[in-house]
Amino acid sequence: MTALSTVLSTLDSGLDDSLSRLFELLRIRSISTDPAYANDCRKAGEWLVRDLETIGFSASLRDTAGHPMVVAHHDGPSADAPHVLFYGHYDVQPVDPVELWEDDPFDPAQKTAPNGRRIITGRGSADDKGQLMTFVEACRAWKAETGSLPCKVTILFEGEEESGSPSLKPFLEANAGELKADFALVCDTGMWDADTPAISTALRGLVGEEITVHAANRDLHSGLYGGAAANPIHILTKVLADLHDENGRITIPGFYDGVDETPQEVLDVWEKLGRGAENFLADIGLSVPAGEKGRSVLELTWARPTAEVNGIFGGYTGKGFKTVIAAEASAKVSFRLVHKQDPQKIRAAFRDFVKARIPSDCSVEFHEHGGSPAIQLSYDSPLLVKAKQALSDEWPNEAVMIAMGGSIPIVGDFQKMLGMDSLLVGFGLPDDRVHSPNEKYEMSSFHKGQRSWARILGALAD
Repeated sequence: MTALSTVLSTLDSGLDDSLSRLFELLRIRSISTDPAYANDCRKAGEWLVRDLETIGFSASLRDTAGHPMVVAHHDGPSADAPHVLFYGHYDVQPVDPVELWEDDPFDPAQKTAPNGRRIITGRGSADDKGQLMTFVEACRAWKAETGSLPCKVTILFEGEEESGSPSLKPFLEANAGELKADFALVCDTGMWDADTPAISTALRGLVGEEITVHAANRDLHSGLYGGAAANPIHILTKVLADLHDENGRITIPGFYDGVDETPQEVLDVWEKLGRGAENFLADIGLSVPAGEKGRSVLELTWARPTAEVNGIFGGYTGKGFKTVIAAEASAKVSFRLVHKQDPQKIRAAFRDFVKARIPSDCSVEFHEHGGSPAIQLSYDSPLLVKAKQALSDEWPNEAVMIAMGGSIPIVGDFQKMLGMDSLLVGFGLPDDRVHSPNEKYEMSSFHKGQRSWARILGALAD
């Protein structure tokens, strides 16, 4: 019997004990955004430190300006073993509205769902306590069966992910030397479906801008000045309309610099996933895809850049009617970036685009709302190849490489600040109700998630 097979057997026989440990952690009300729960956040961090110490990790609670970080280290079997940094978060979302919960959100339980599947219920079961404990349990089993871990492992658990991670960047900057590893493992993601594991190979970046167009020095009577005075709402809406051409492409000069075409073999895999425009849009009451013509909805949301207007306001918006020409009008615009697009170049190009459309007697001001580059792993990366095979060996269906339309800032921080690529593997499902009442985590996600991480650690060390 191989070392891996004994580790997997240990995980199977120890499932009840691992559930007891998870339930202990789930009972701690570690709501990071509410100051009333600050002691509970610390309590969750302390619980994790004690648990990691039982496995042989050198673990400590590190104070920050906000909630503390958990940092732990464990040597590998040899000096040349790969070094991984595993990231997760122990804080959870508020539970409001609590009256919509079927049970106490901090009294976890095992249940049988209406579809017959076994589930774990409670706040944090999927996001992210259940997820991070799958990795901890994999480490526990490796240590119990072999006396060591197959890789050198550093663990970073934060307590502010659900409240914007304000302490994370300063902590990474101050502890870069200690935290740097060969690559990072991030578990805060999900499966394609209940039987198909997924590796997220790409995350879109983000640029946020707020623009305000100024015209007259005060609001104007539209009867006295209409037709003669510049209307900033007209100017603004013309600017926004000009962002896209008739084929859905973004018209900002240089916008597509650094955008690569997705390999055809990857597009073919995505096509086989069966998520076309009809079923993708039906749930939100739409049927006609927007964006660039001639591309699938998965390509549009995973591998193409966007320009979206997120808010627009100006003039009188109260009840009734007021015939006024506003003195100013504003809009919030966000850009999702892919591949090698440079956030600062996109921001500068957008501002030049806007300024070129402002009349000489009007003005525009800009307010920056953050920016981060996209993350794209090479599709033939040995890291991805090994992880994909390990996951495929565990689950009924072969693992798929997908992308994510949103952004996970920590992944960009790891790349920019620590020079590490990240492997994004998680076992959540779309119906886990994260951030909502009645959050749950599939028992198969928790059990086979442990087994998956055990396989991945073994594969990375091979």
